[in-house]
Amino acid sequence: MERATVLVLVAVAMGVCPAVARASNRADINDDGLVDMLDLALLCENWLWRAPPDPCEFAFIPSGTFEMGDSFGEGQSNELPVHTVTVDSFYMSKHEITNQQYCDFLNSAQSQGLITVTSGVVYQAGSGTSYPYCATSTADSDSQIVYGGGSFSVRTKGGRSMVNDPMVEVSWCGAAAYCNWRSQQLGGQACYDSSTLLPVYPLHHGVRLPTEAEWERAARGGLSGQRFPWGDTIDHNHANYCANSSAYSYDTSPYTTYTYHPTWDDVYPYTSPAGSFPADGYGLYDMAGNVWEWCNDWYSSSYYSSSPSDNPTGPASGSRRVLRGGSWRHYAYDCRAAFRSHDTPDNRYFHIGFRVVLNLE
Repeated sequence: MERATVLVLVAVAMGVCPAVARASNRADINDDGLVDMLDLALLCENWLWRAPPDPCEFAFIPSGTFEMGDSFGEGQSNELPVHTVTVDSFYMSKHEITNQQYCDFLNSAQSQGLITVTSGVVYQAGSGTSYPYCATSTADSDSQIVYGGGSFSVRTKGGRSMVNDPMVEVSWCGAAAYCNWRSQQLGGQACYDSSTLLPVYPLHHGVRLPTEAEWERAARGGLSGQRFPWGDTIDHNHANYCANSSAYSYDTSPYTTYTYHPTWDDVYPYTSPAGSFPADGYGLYDMAGNVWEWCNDWYSSSYYSSSPSDNPTGPASGSRRVLRGGSWRHYAYDCRAAFRSHDTPDNRYFHIGFRVVLNLE
Protein backbone atom coordinates (compact mmCIF):
# COMPACT_ATOMS: atom_id res chain seq x y z
CA MET A 1 0.00 0.00 0.00
CA GLU A 2 1.34 3.45 -0.91
CA ARG A 3 2.47 5.74 1.90
CA ALA A 4 -0.07 8.44 0.92
CA THR A 5 -2.90 5.91 1.14
CA VAL A 6 -1.73 4.81 4.58
CA LEU A 7 -1.67 8.41 5.81
CA VAL A 8 -5.19 9.01 4.59
CA LEU A 9 -6.49 5.88 6.28
CA VAL A 10 -4.72 6.84 9.50
CA ALA A 11 -6.24 10.32 9.37
CA VAL A 12 -9.72 8.92 8.89
CA ALA A 13 -9.24 6.35 11.67
CA MET A 14 -8.09 9.09 14.02
CA GLY A 15 -11.22 11.10 13.30
CA VAL A 16 -9.28 14.08 11.99
CA CYS A 17 -11.34 16.32 9.70
CA PRO A 18 -10.69 19.54 7.81
CA ALA A 19 -12.76 21.56 10.28
CA VAL A 20 -10.46 20.53 13.13
CA ALA A 21 -7.39 21.41 11.14
CA ARG A 22 -8.73 24.83 10.20
CA ALA A 23 -9.55 25.65 13.81
CA SER A 24 -5.81 26.09 14.32
CA ASN A 25 -5.82 28.90 11.71
CA ARG A 26 -2.90 27.34 9.86
CA ALA A 27 -3.10 27.06 6.08
CA ASP A 28 0.39 25.82 5.16
CA ILE A 29 1.14 22.24 6.13
CA ASN A 30 4.85 22.75 5.43
CA ASP A 31 5.50 25.71 7.69
CA ASP A 32 6.63 23.85 10.82
CA GLY A 33 8.77 21.05 9.45
CA LEU A 34 6.62 18.48 11.23
CA VAL A 35 4.28 15.73 10.08
CA ASP A 36 1.39 16.01 12.50
CA MET A 37 -2.40 15.83 12.83
CA LEU A 38 -2.89 18.92 10.69
CA ASP A 39 -0.82 17.46 7.87
CA LEU A 40 -2.89 14.30 8.01
CA ALA A 41 -6.16 16.23 7.96
CA LEU A 42 -5.22 18.32 4.96
CA LEU A 43 -3.82 15.27 3.18
CA CYS A 44 -7.12 13.47 3.79
CA GLU A 45 -9.08 16.42 2.43
CA ASN A 46 -6.91 16.74 -0.64
CA TRP A 47 -6.88 12.99 -1.27
CA LEU A 48 -10.65 12.91 -1.38
CA TRP A 49 -10.49 15.60 -4.02
CA ARG A 50 -7.59 13.89 -5.85
CA ALA A 51 -5.98 17.30 -6.46
CA PRO A 52 -5.26 19.91 -3.77
CA PRO A 53 -6.42 23.47 -4.37
CA ASP A 54 -3.52 25.32 -5.95
CA PRO A 55 -2.50 28.07 -3.46
CA CYS A 56 -1.52 30.23 -6.43
CA GLU A 57 -5.05 29.92 -7.81
CA PHE A 58 -7.31 29.67 -4.76
CA ALA A 59 -7.59 31.45 -1.41
CA PHE A 60 -9.19 29.88 1.64
CA ILE A 61 -12.22 31.74 3.01
CA PRO A 62 -12.96 30.61 6.57
CA SER A 63 -16.45 29.85 7.79
CA GLY A 64 -18.03 32.61 9.79
CA THR A 65 -20.88 34.99 10.47
CA PHE A 66 -21.14 38.52 9.10
CA GLU A 67 -23.58 41.35 8.56
CA MET A 68 -24.73 41.30 4.95
CA GLY A 69 -26.09 44.43 3.30
CA ASP A 70 -25.70 48.21 3.40
CA SER A 71 -24.79 49.18 6.95
CA PHE A 72 -24.38 52.85 5.90
CA GLY A 73 -27.94 53.29 4.67
CA GLU A 74 -26.66 54.89 1.47
CA GLY A 75 -27.43 52.23 -1.10
CA GLN A 76 -30.52 50.87 -2.80
CA SER A 77 -33.51 49.25 -1.15
CA ASN A 78 -32.41 45.83 -2.44
CA GLU A 79 -29.38 46.04 -0.13
CA LEU A 80 -31.67 46.04 2.91
CA PRO A 81 -32.38 44.92 5.50
CA VAL A 82 -28.91 44.32 6.88
CA HIS A 83 -29.06 40.75 8.14
CA THR A 84 -26.81 38.23 9.83
CA VAL A 85 -25.54 35.43 7.60
CA THR A 86 -23.34 32.42 8.35
CA VAL A 87 -21.47 30.61 5.58
CA ASP A 88 -19.33 27.51 5.61
CA SER A 89 -15.69 27.66 4.57
CA PHE A 90 -14.79 27.51 0.89
CA TYR A 91 -12.02 28.29 -1.55
CA MET A 92 -12.29 31.16 -4.03
CA SER A 93 -10.16 31.91 -7.06
CA LYS A 94 -7.80 34.73 -6.15
CA HIS A 95 -8.34 36.41 -9.50
CA GLU A 96 -11.19 36.83 -11.90
CA ILE A 97 -11.02 34.14 -14.58
CA THR A 98 -8.66 35.40 -17.23
CA ASN A 99 -8.91 35.39 -21.01
CA GLN A 100 -6.26 32.67 -21.18
CA GLN A 101 -8.02 30.45 -18.64
CA TYR A 102 -11.29 30.73 -20.53
CA CYS A 103 -9.52 30.17 -23.84
CA ASP A 104 -8.07 26.92 -22.44
CA PHE A 105 -11.60 25.82 -21.60
CA LEU A 106 -12.90 26.68 -25.07
CA ASN A 107 -10.16 24.70 -26.80
CA SER A 108 -10.78 21.70 -24.56
CA ALA A 109 -14.54 21.91 -25.09
CA GLN A 110 -14.00 22.24 -28.85
CA SER A 111 -11.89 19.08 -28.92
CA GLN A 112 -14.67 17.20 -27.08
CA GLY A 113 -17.44 18.46 -29.35
CA LEU A 114 -19.14 20.32 -26.49
CA ILE A 115 -19.46 23.69 -28.22
CA THR A 116 -20.28 25.18 -31.59
CA VAL A 117 -19.40 28.58 -33.02
CA THR A 118 -22.06 30.46 -34.99
CA SER A 119 -21.37 33.93 -36.38
CA GLY A 120 -18.55 34.32 -33.90
CA VAL A 121 -20.62 33.37 -30.82
CA VAL A 122 -19.86 30.21 -28.83
CA TYR A 123 -22.89 28.06 -27.94
CA GLN A 124 -23.48 24.81 -26.13
CA ALA A 125 -23.34 22.05 -28.73
CA GLY A 126 -26.76 20.83 -29.81
CA SER A 127 -28.61 23.79 -28.28
CA GLY A 128 -28.88 25.90 -31.39
CA THR A 129 -28.63 29.42 -30.01
CA SER A 130 -30.32 28.71 -26.66
CA TYR A 131 -27.19 28.61 -24.50
CA PRO A 132 -24.65 31.25 -25.55
CA TYR A 133 -21.33 31.06 -23.72
CA CYS A 134 -19.32 33.99 -25.01
CA ALA A 135 -18.61 36.20 -27.98
CA THR A 136 -15.39 36.06 -29.96
CA SER A 137 -13.86 39.08 -31.66
CA THR A 138 -15.64 38.16 -34.90
CA ALA A 139 -19.01 38.82 -33.26
CA ASP A 140 -17.94 41.65 -30.97
CA SER A 141 -14.77 43.72 -31.13
CA ASP A 142 -14.85 44.07 -27.33
CA SER A 143 -14.09 40.36 -26.95
CA GLN A 144 -10.44 39.44 -26.37
CA ILE A 145 -10.89 35.92 -27.77
CA VAL A 146 -10.04 35.12 -31.38
CA TYR A 147 -11.49 32.11 -33.18
CA GLY A 148 -9.86 30.86 -36.35
CA GLY A 149 -8.63 27.64 -37.90
CA GLY A 150 -10.71 25.63 -35.45
CA SER A 151 -9.04 26.96 -32.30
CA PHE A 152 -9.27 29.83 -29.84
CA SER A 153 -6.53 32.24 -28.83
CA VAL A 154 -6.19 35.49 -26.88
CA ARG A 155 -5.71 38.79 -28.64
CA THR A 156 -2.88 41.24 -28.38
CA LYS A 157 -4.33 44.75 -28.59
CA GLY A 158 -2.48 48.03 -28.67
CA GLY A 159 0.76 46.13 -28.23
CA ARG A 160 -0.47 44.56 -24.97
CA SER A 161 -1.18 40.87 -24.53
CA MET A 162 -4.63 40.37 -22.97
CA VAL A 163 -3.95 36.86 -21.63
CA ASN A 164 -3.98 37.96 -17.98
CA ASP A 165 -6.89 40.38 -18.19
CA PRO A 166 -10.28 39.13 -16.98
CA MET A 167 -12.56 37.36 -19.42
CA VAL A 168 -15.39 39.61 -20.68
CA GLU A 169 -18.31 39.10 -23.04
CA VAL A 170 -19.14 35.90 -21.14
CA SER A 171 -22.66 34.93 -20.10
CA TRP A 172 -23.74 33.29 -16.87
CA CYS A 173 -24.28 30.12 -18.91
CA GLY A 174 -20.72 30.36 -20.20
CA ALA A 175 -19.42 30.80 -16.66
CA ALA A 176 -21.35 27.73 -15.46
CA ALA A 177 -20.00 25.64 -18.34
CA TYR A 178 -16.46 26.71 -17.43
CA CYS A 179 -17.09 25.61 -13.83
CA ASN A 180 -18.12 22.10 -14.92
CA TRP A 181 -14.96 21.82 -17.02
CA ARG A 182 -12.76 23.00 -14.14
CA SER A 183 -14.47 20.55 -11.77
CA GLN A 184 -13.63 17.74 -14.15
CA GLN A 185 -10.00 18.85 -14.24
CA LEU A 186 -9.75 18.81 -10.45
CA GLY A 187 -11.59 15.53 -10.00
CA GLY A 188 -14.68 17.11 -8.44
CA GLN A 189 -18.39 16.87 -9.17
CA ALA A 190 -20.12 18.86 -11.89
CA CYS A 191 -22.14 21.56 -10.14
CA TYR A 192 -24.39 22.36 -13.13
CA ASP A 193 -26.70 20.12 -15.15
CA SER A 194 -24.95 19.28 -18.39
CA SER A 195 -28.04 20.07 -20.48
CA THR A 196 -29.77 22.98 -18.76
CA LEU A 197 -26.71 24.40 -16.94
CA LEU A 198 -28.92 24.96 -13.90
CA PRO A 199 -27.21 24.51 -10.51
CA VAL A 200 -27.56 21.11 -8.88
CA TYR A 201 -28.83 21.30 -5.28
CA PRO A 202 -27.69 20.61 -2.68
CA LEU A 203 -24.54 22.26 -3.96
CA HIS A 204 -22.03 19.67 -5.14
CA HIS A 205 -18.42 19.39 -4.08
CA GLY A 206 -16.81 20.97 -7.09
CA VAL A 207 -16.10 24.21 -8.89
CA ARG A 208 -19.00 26.62 -9.22
CA LEU A 209 -19.94 30.26 -9.07
CA PRO A 210 -20.10 31.76 -5.57
CA THR A 211 -23.43 32.24 -3.90
CA GLU A 212 -24.22 35.88 -3.33
CA ALA A 213 -23.59 35.45 0.40
CA GLU A 214 -20.24 33.75 -0.21
CA TRP A 215 -19.26 36.54 -2.57
CA GLU A 216 -20.01 39.30 -0.06
CA ARG A 217 -18.34 37.38 2.76
CA ALA A 218 -15.19 37.10 0.63
CA ALA A 219 -15.37 40.69 -0.66
CA ARG A 220 -15.37 42.09 2.85
CA GLY A 221 -11.94 40.57 3.37
CA GLY A 222 -12.55 39.80 7.02
CA LEU A 223 -13.54 43.39 7.84
CA SER A 224 -16.84 44.34 9.40
CA GLY A 225 -19.13 47.17 8.31
CA GLN A 226 -16.81 48.66 5.69
CA ARG A 227 -17.77 49.93 2.24
CA PHE A 228 -14.95 48.24 0.37
CA PRO A 229 -12.72 45.19 0.81
CA TRP A 230 -10.00 47.35 2.39
CA GLY A 231 -11.97 50.09 4.23
CA ASP A 232 -14.34 53.01 3.79
CA THR A 233 -12.75 55.03 0.97
CA ILE A 234 -11.59 54.27 -2.56
CA ASP A 235 -9.18 55.71 -5.13
CA HIS A 236 -7.25 54.44 -8.15
CA ASN A 237 -4.57 52.94 -5.92
CA HIS A 238 -7.17 50.46 -4.73
CA ALA A 239 -9.11 49.46 -7.82
CA ASN A 240 -9.87 49.84 -11.51
CA TYR A 241 -13.10 51.87 -11.53
CA CYS A 242 -14.40 55.15 -12.92
CA ALA A 243 -13.51 57.89 -10.46
CA ASN A 244 -15.56 60.99 -9.69
CA SER A 245 -14.82 62.45 -6.26
CA SER A 246 -17.43 65.17 -6.69
CA ALA A 247 -20.16 62.54 -6.84
CA TYR A 248 -19.25 60.51 -3.72
CA SER A 249 -17.46 61.69 -0.60
CA TYR A 250 -15.82 58.29 -0.12
CA ASP A 251 -14.17 58.54 -3.55
CA THR A 252 -10.89 60.21 -2.57
CA SER A 253 -9.36 60.26 -6.05
CA PRO A 254 -8.16 63.64 -7.40
CA TYR A 255 -10.68 63.45 -10.24
CA THR A 256 -13.86 65.52 -10.05
CA THR A 257 -15.31 64.33 -13.36
CA TYR A 258 -15.94 60.90 -14.87
CA THR A 259 -12.40 59.51 -15.22
CA TYR A 260 -11.27 56.00 -16.18
CA HIS A 261 -8.19 54.54 -14.52
CA PRO A 262 -5.28 56.47 -16.11
CA THR A 263 -3.00 53.42 -16.20
CA TRP A 264 -5.46 51.07 -17.88
CA ASP A 265 -7.40 53.29 -20.27
CA ASP A 266 -5.15 52.33 -23.18
CA VAL A 267 -6.81 49.16 -24.50
CA TYR A 268 -10.61 48.99 -24.77
CA PRO A 269 -12.43 47.62 -22.87
CA TYR A 270 -10.40 49.15 -20.05
CA THR A 271 -9.76 46.07 -17.93
CA SER A 272 -6.54 45.65 -15.95
CA PRO A 273 -4.42 42.48 -15.65
CA ALA A 274 -5.01 40.15 -12.73
CA GLY A 275 -3.14 41.22 -9.60
CA SER A 276 -2.67 44.87 -10.58
CA PHE A 277 -3.98 46.09 -7.20
CA PRO A 278 -3.48 44.97 -3.58
CA ALA A 279 -5.38 41.92 -2.37
CA ASP A 280 -8.03 42.02 0.35
CA GLY A 281 -7.60 40.39 3.75
CA TYR A 282 -8.32 36.95 2.31
CA GLY A 283 -5.82 37.28 -0.53
CA LEU A 284 -8.41 38.05 -3.23
CA TYR A 285 -7.82 40.56 -6.01
CA ASP A 286 -10.27 42.88 -7.80
CA MET A 287 -13.25 42.20 -5.55
CA ALA A 288 -14.11 45.82 -6.33
CA GLY A 289 -13.92 47.11 -9.89
CA ASN A 290 -12.34 45.67 -13.06
CA VAL A 291 -15.31 43.51 -14.12
CA TRP A 292 -18.68 42.58 -12.67
CA GLU A 293 -18.76 39.00 -11.40
CA TRP A 294 -21.56 36.52 -11.97
CA CYS A 295 -22.93 34.83 -8.84
CA ASN A 296 -24.73 31.50 -8.62
CA ASP A 297 -28.04 32.92 -7.32
CA TRP A 298 -31.20 34.01 -9.03
CA TYR A 299 -31.83 37.67 -8.27
CA SER A 300 -34.74 39.04 -6.24
CA SER A 301 -34.94 42.63 -5.00
CA SER A 302 -36.76 41.48 -1.85
CA TYR A 303 -34.69 38.37 -1.08
CA TYR A 304 -32.98 39.88 1.96
CA SER A 305 -36.34 40.10 3.77
CA SER A 306 -36.69 36.32 3.74
CA SER A 307 -33.15 35.04 3.22
CA PRO A 308 -32.11 32.08 5.41
CA SER A 309 -29.39 32.90 7.90
CA ASP A 310 -27.30 29.80 7.17
CA ASN A 311 -25.68 29.34 3.76
CA PRO A 312 -28.37 31.08 1.69
CA THR A 313 -28.45 30.07 -1.98
CA GLY A 314 -30.88 32.64 -3.35
CA PRO A 315 -34.46 32.38 -4.60
CA ALA A 316 -35.69 29.07 -5.99
CA SER A 317 -36.37 30.61 -9.39
CA GLY A 318 -36.08 33.82 -11.33
CA SER A 319 -35.23 35.39 -14.66
CA ARG A 320 -32.00 37.21 -13.82
CA ARG A 321 -28.76 36.22 -12.08
CA VAL A 322 -26.87 38.25 -9.49
CA LEU A 323 -23.84 40.36 -10.42
CA ARG A 324 -21.43 41.80 -7.88
CA GLY A 325 -18.35 44.02 -7.58
CA GLY A 326 -18.66 46.88 -10.05
CA SER A 327 -16.36 47.36 -13.02
CA TRP A 328 -13.84 49.57 -14.81
CA ARG A 329 -16.64 51.74 -16.20
CA HIS A 330 -18.67 52.18 -13.01
CA TYR A 331 -18.52 54.63 -10.13
CA ALA A 332 -17.34 53.96 -6.59
CA TYR A 333 -20.99 53.55 -5.59
CA ASP A 334 -21.28 50.34 -7.63
CA CYS A 335 -18.00 49.00 -6.23
CA ARG A 336 -19.25 48.91 -2.63
CA ALA A 337 -19.27 45.42 -1.09
CA ALA A 338 -23.03 45.65 -0.50
CA PHE A 339 -24.04 46.74 -4.00
CA ARG A 340 -26.25 44.31 -5.94
CA SER A 341 -26.74 44.18 -9.67
CA HIS A 342 -28.25 41.58 -12.01
CA ASP A 343 -28.73 40.52 -15.62
CA THR A 344 -30.26 37.72 -17.68
CA PRO A 345 -28.09 34.58 -17.78
CA ASP A 346 -27.64 34.68 -21.56
CA ASN A 347 -26.37 38.28 -21.71
CA ARG A 348 -22.74 39.21 -22.42
CA TYR A 349 -21.09 42.59 -21.92
CA PHE A 350 -17.64 44.17 -22.07
CA HIS A 351 -17.62 44.72 -18.31
CA ILE A 352 -18.92 41.35 -17.06
CA GLY A 353 -16.73 38.41 -16.05
CA PHE A 354 -16.60 35.95 -13.15
CA ARG A 355 -14.54 34.10 -10.60
CA VAL A 356 -15.16 30.66 -9.13
CA VAL A 357 -15.29 28.89 -5.79
CA LEU A 358 -14.87 25.28 -4.75
CA ASN A 359 -16.11 23.65 -1.59
CA LEU A 360 -14.50 20.56 -0.16
CA GLU A 361 -16.82 19.74 2.74
